[in-house]
Amino acid sequence: MAIDLSFFGASGTVTGSRYLLEAEGKRILVDCGLFQGYKTLRQRNWKPFPVDSASIDAVVLTHAHLDHSGYLPRLVRHGFTGRIHCTAATRDLCEILLLDSAYLNEKDAERANRYGYTKHKPALPLYDRDDAKASLSQFVPWDFETRFEAARGVGARFRRAGHILGAASVELTLGGRVVVFSGDIGRFDTPTMPDPRPFEKADALVIESTYGDRSHAGRDVEDDLAQAITETSDRGGTVLVPSFAVGRAHSLLFHLMRLKRAGRIPDLPVFLDSPMAINAADIYCAHLQDHKLTAAECRALCAVATYTRSADESRALNTDPMPKIIISASGMATGGRVLHHLKRYLPDPRNMILFAGFQAGGTRGATLVAGGDRVKIHGAYHEVRAEVRNLRQLSAHADRDELLRWLGGFRSAPGRIFVTHGEPESSDAFRKTIEEEYGWPAETPDHLERVTL
Repeated sequence: MAIDLSFFGASGTVTGSRYLLEAEGKRILVDCGLFQGYKTLRQRNWKPFPVDSASIDAVVLTHAHLDHSGYLPRLVRHGFTGRIHCTAATRDLCEILLLDSAYLNEKDAERANRYGYTKHKPALPLYDRDDAKASLSQFVPWDFETRFEAARGVGARFRRAGHILGAASVELTLGGRVVVFSGDIGRFDTPTMPDPRPFEKADALVIESTYGDRSHAGRDVEDDLAQAITETSDRGGTVLVPSFAVGRAHSLLFHLMRLKRAGRIPDLPVFLDSPMAINAADIYCAHLQDHKLTAAECRALCAVATYTRSADESRALNTDPMPKIIISASGMATGGRVLHHLKRYLPDPRNMILFAGFQAGGTRGATLVAGGDRVKIHGAYHEVRAEVRNLRQLSAHADRDELLRWLGGFRSAPGRIFVTHGEPESSDAFRKTIEEEYGWPAETPDHLERVTL
């Protein structure tokens, strides 16, 4: 039986993960993410989906991050009525992420119309909260390692990927063949998340390569975090941490909890200024089986920060001159409350903007980490005088060596290997590394490429 695999996203980029499997009249979409970063990528979100949304039988979701789930409301708006299969924690996190994404889409369109920085008359949201609610009604949660039927004749199984809460790698079985999607592979030996678990065999493997060309090895993350906070506090500044609301924010709180207990950082107030991250904290405590923290550690982690839930509380942080630590979404400074804080704290050299992981090309985060002297926010440019650092050790993505370690779990070479979800240099470097380390041929597919397995 012929199986066609199409790469509708995450080829030559780390965003927009979308892979379509077709066999015997069935269409299974693995991940349904938003494109982020460069304008040319973001414009893909507005283009018609490459196949009729109503013709897709099911979606299988690896995890909740928007570059993997954020297009679902748009897919449903345009006719998709099938089930969305995922793990239980992914379902709970998506309820927060998709509704928030829809709200931000609505607010961005409203702001663009109010202030006139749009070429569209009027500017419209990519989708709204009604679309997000409709998509959430189609979610079906499954336990890890449970075999289920994604669609008639298509078997499926989730295995822990260790990336964020609920993150999974996916095994699909159809026509006697096995196709594995790595999803985003997490780090090994972390204090908070379980190790990623590989599958043992595959006729085809689609593997991510976010950090396929580099290693995270280096200084201890708590040493670097303590140094950054202490130096900024000593000069009377504020540490602003743009952070992903799911996963990264909670890792940061964990490390801050340990540093405070050990007396290694000044006793600065910590503010978690992200409604999503605040709500996600409750989900972490409700899914103790999906991470390494105890219930007591979860409660202690949540107690480290003051939660700023309202917009007024968030705005008040920018009028308080005292040194502090603000953790605010989004992690690549593409939207959310962190943009207002950036406008306030970027011009002052006493402050530090501390990023915590990968910054996709074309994002404000990438511009700032690369040393840009100004960034555009809400239609106007803002000078960068604050110090900017990036703690790559905090990334929730496996590095090159950890990706190889995950691949080492296969008992035999996958029939075909497709390297995706990475910038072109990273994906091609990891393709070569696979061939050199294991002797397994690998490919880097192009956007919209279709292959027959």
